[in-house]
Amino acid sequence: MMTYREAVNYIEEIPKFTKKHSLEHTKEFLRALGSPEKGQKVIHVAGTNGKGSVCAYIQAMLMAEGKRVGFFTSPHLVKINERICLNGEPVDDGTFLEAFDIVKDRIDEMGGAGFAHPSYFEFLFGMGMLVFQKMQPDYIILETGLGGRLDATNAVEEPVLAVITSISLDHTQYLGNTIAAIAGEKAGIIKAGVPLIFDGSSEEASEVLKKRAEEKCCRCREITNHAYELREITNKYIAFSRVNAYDDNIVWRLSNCGTYQMMNASIAIAAMEQIMDGTVGETRYERWSRALAGVTWEGRMEEVLPGVYLDGAHNPGAVTAFCDSVLALDKGNCRERETGQEAPPVILFSAVGDKEYETMIAELCRRIPAKAYVVTEVCGGRRVPAGRLAEVFRRYTDRPVLAGEELQQAWETAMACKEERGKVYCLGSLYLAGMVKEEILTD
Repeated sequence: MMTYREAVNYIEEIPKFTKKHSLEHTKEFLRALGSPEKGQKVIHVAGTNGKGSVCAYIQAMLMAEGKRVGFFTSPHLVKINERICLNGEPVDDGTFLEAFDIVKDRIDEMGGAGFAHPSYFEFLFGMGMLVFQKMQPDYIILETGLGGRLDATNAVEEPVLAVITSISLDHTQYLGNTIAAIAGEKAGIIKAGVPLIFDGSSEEASEVLKKRAEEKCCRCREITNHAYELREITNKYIAFSRVNAYDDNIVWRLSNCGTYQMMNASIAIAAMEQIMDGTVGETRYERWSRALAGVTWEGRMEEVLPGVYLDGAHNPGAVTAFCDSVLALDKGNCRERETGQEAPPVILFSAVGDKEYETMIAELCRRIPAKAYVVTEVCGGRRVPAGRLAEVFRRYTDRPVLAGEELQQAWETAMACKEERGKVYCLGSLYLAGMVKEEILTD
C-alpha cells in the first residue's frame, strides 16, 4: 500500500510511460471498475473557455437547492485533490488514497492481460467516478479535459444535460484549426435526446452545434450576448440582469469583475432552469442569485491581494475576454482615471509552448497599454523561456518589458512597478496562477 504522497507521485509520473487512449479503452476501464458512472445524474460540460466557471455556478445553485453535488474538474491549481470535489470541497487525502488503491489494483490486474495503462487524466477520471459512486451525490458535474468527442468523460453515455461554453481556437494540433472544426469536437458530447444549453456568441460554432442537436433530436437552448445586460462593474464585483427572461427584475451579482462571467452565469442559470424542468419562480431565482453571489472561482479575475488579480486566460479567446474585462473595469473607474488617481496596470505574463502565445501577447499589447510587461517562466518542460517571451512583447510594444526567469524575481519586479492606485494582472497560464498561489501567497 502506498502513502498519499507516493500515490500522487505515481500519478504525476504516468505521462512518462503512457498516453491518451481511445474512448472504448476508457469504457472498458470503467467496466473493470464496476461501471461507477451507471445510474448517476451527470451534467456534462465542454467548451474552450468558461467550463470551470459554468460548472462552479451550477454547483452552487444545486447546493442552494439542497442537492449533494460531485464535481470532476481540471486542471488543479495547487493540490491534485481539487479535481474531485463533493459539495464544493476537494476530497480529503484518505478518500483520494482509497480510490487510488482500487484503481491501481484493477489496472495491475488488467495489465497482466495486456490492457494499456490509462493516461493521467483517465486514471483520475476513474478515481473520481469511484468516489462519486461511494458518496452517491444527487448530481455529478463532469468537466471535459480536452475537446469532447474523444475525451475520457464522454464515456458516460447517458447524461441528463449537455452544456457547451465559449468556443475559440485552442489545442488546434488536436482539435482542428477552425472554429467549425473545434465546435465539431465539442459537439461530440451531444447525446440522443439529451437537452443542450450552449454559448451562441460565435455564429460559426452555433451552426455546428445546432445541426448536431437536430441530428440527435435534442432540445437545445442558445444563449447569446444579447441575453444579458451589464448593470455595474467594480473592482470587487459585477452586476447584470437577464434580458427578456422571467427574472428580468432580478439583478444578478457575481463576486468577480470578469465581464465574461455574465455569459457563464447566464448559461448556468439556463442549465438550472432545464434541470428544474421549468419549475422556477421568484423565490427560486432569488435563492440562486444569493448562491451565485457567494461563488469565488480561483484564478478567474481573482483578487488575491489588494489590486492584484490572477486570471487563467491561456488562449487567444480567453485573453480577448480578459481585455474586455479590464477595459470595462477601467471605464467603470473613469472618475478615478480622470482625476489622475487610477494608474496604468502592470502585466505579469507567462505561457507554455503549445499555446498561441504570440497572438495572446499581440492582443494584450494592442488593447492594454500597461505601465510595464513583466514576463517569467512556469515550471515544466513546456515552459517558454522568459527571454523569448520578452522578445515577442518588444515586437508589439514600446513600453518597458522586463524579464525574470524565476517567479519570485518577476513577482518582486511587478510589485515594484505597481503604483499605489494601479493594478497587477497575472495571466497567460493556469500554471502561473497555481505557482503564484503556492509559491508566493503562501510564503
